[in-house]
Amino acid sequence: MSKYHFNEIEAKWQKHWADNGTFHASNESQKPKYYVLDMFPYPSGAGLHVGHPLGYIASDVYARYKRHKGFNVLHPQGYDSFGLPAEQYAIQTGQHPAQTTQVNIEGGVDNQSNTITGYRKQLDNIGFSYDWSREVRTSNPAYYKWTQWIFTKLFDSWYCKTSDKARSISSLVAIFKKDGNANS
Repeated sequence: MSKYHFNEIEAKWQKHWADNGTFHASNESQKPKYYVLDMFPYPSGAGLHVGHPLGYIASDVYARYKRHKGFNVLHPQGYDSFGLPAEQYAIQTGQHPAQTTQVNIEGGVDNQSNTITGYRKQLDNIGFSYDWSREVRTSNPAYYKWTQWIFTKLFDSWYCKTSDKARSISSLVAIFKKDGNANS
């Protein structure tokens, strides 16, 4: 029986997937669209812990299944720089979350233990089918400007059951000034 050289086989196919954009979702595809989103890891240390990939396995299997069923699957990945673990790590190390996120994403190789560090390298080594062209980093100003924008819109709005839509908070203030909470 011949040996199964999994390191060579995995490296070969992971390189093939990366070089050929195998998991890239095209905006121009005629295939039906499908979106699979994972929670972004908080890069709060040098690498993944078992809880990260454990949560991504089922969604990756499903993304692959949908691709095999003929769907144009968008399965992006990103990094949450502002979750509590990432913020705590930044406080402990005295660095900005954008810096610690960058370092923890890129990583390297720990020469003492010969283990790979860095979220991206570890996710790639597992072989997840992410479309890395859609990578998101919440510490990127081009990303968080829109999250800040939407939250200011939400903060300045209220949902009116009568009109079944959001209205400006100033209209609610006017109602309370006029009638108090008698109509609530």
